[in-house]
Amino acid sequence: MTALPRLLVIMGSGETAPTMTTPHRRVFEQLAAATGGPVDAVLLDTPFGFQENVDILAAKTAEYFTDAAHRNVEIAGLARTDNGDVVAIETAIAKIRAADWIFAGPGSPTFALRQWADTPIPEAIADKLRTGGAVVFSSAAALTLGRKTIPVYEIYKSGADPYWVDGLDVLSEVGLPVVVIPHYDNKEGGNHDTSKCYLGERRLAILEPELDDDVFILGVDEHTGVIIDLDAQTAEVVGKGGVTLRKDGVSTRIETGETVPFSTLQAGPVTPRSDPGMAEPTESEAAVTLRSDLGVTVGDQAAAIPSLAGDAARLESEFDSALAARDADGAVKAILDLDSAILQWSRDTLQGDEMQRARTSRRSMIVRLGAAATAGVRDVREVLGPVVEAALAARVTARTDKAYAVSDAIRDNLIAAGIEVRDTAAGAEWIIAD
Repeated sequence: MTALPRLLVIMGSGETAPTMTTPHRRVFEQLAAATGGPVDAVLLDTPFGFQENVDILAAKTAEYFTDAAHRNVEIAGLARTDNGDVVAIETAIAKIRAADWIFAGPGSPTFALRQWADTPIPEAIADKLRTGGAVVFSSAAALTLGRKTIPVYEIYKSGADPYWVDGLDVLSEVGLPVVVIPHYDNKEGGNHDTSKCYLGERRLAILEPELDDDVFILGVDEHTGVIIDLDAQTAEVVGKGGVTLRKDGVSTRIETGETVPFSTLQAGPVTPRSDPGMAEPTESEAAVTLRSDLGVTVGDQAAAIPSLAGDAARLESEFDSALAARDADGAVKAILDLDSAILQWSRDTLQGDEMQRARTSRRSMIVRLGAAATAGVRDVREVLGPVVEAALAARVTARTDKAYAVSDAIRDNLIAAGIEVRDTAAGAEWIIAD
């Protein structure tokens, strides 16, 4: 056994969707290479501990890692710390301290912070980043890592005026004085701005000047993550979108598939040069995408980013091809594969309208297969071929024997049955008349 790598993984969302399956596996494999055996993995269930179905949510999340990453993940059992159950609390804390890998995901950041206050949990998380292990935080849990936190439920759901809440600030220990904002590119609002984790640009612009001078924003898009290897001093963006470094409305983007030196993240956004007297650039005007001159290396994983919409489109195309080829088995397989894809993506906490569209595609495919079954999926020539060929052979025999009346009768009866016979130099050919 060698020393555990120090890994920090921050995800914007999609933590239990196929989008993040490969990143999860890679992190586990890196830890397994160090342990030389199993990875002690613990799911920290606090962020959604206020929900009545907390046990079901925790079990479903653990099931995802079993199915997708082929790893056993133990549930910490730390939904709340305000219930007075000292034994349960201390047991959970012991699990977290001993773990090689800690995961926390969706829920309420402020609830999690209240439950973790005055407990050893923040120190246990920070210790992984100091001594070895993986901290994988997504969505609400990711919000807690920085200097400040957005009280999402209180602002977006309850209508409170925008304000900051103190976060765990464990990232300052690794040189990241940031506010982590997941769901950075959220578009769930449709006709109103729900980006920046449901704050929207207007409310974030109100809050941003209140941050300390050394603090900047680390925004992570949905179905996107950044894998920070503190030993190798690298940061790799994975998933669908990108990571945004922002300060005073000026942003630097690091897109998926790009790997940058960790110092690039620590430095914050690159301020674009402008002529004196010019108006301050807007965020979109100031956005800078990092390239090779800033130490970026670009991988190839961005070319094949999974999505339910992509799976549905591909499988519907496969279904169309199978039906056109009268391949009943292929058509059934496409439907079953789409059903499996829907099941896999159903674990995602943010499904948008892709789930409904995929279900609509599946229903349409089933209806079309039923219609094809009614009409007969097999090629009519394949079914009639042996009978027609036998009749044509009998016609050849009749013509050879100069029994022309019999030959003509065979031909006429075939025509009456919808089979058109054409005599050619190479012999008789037949087609099914319209």
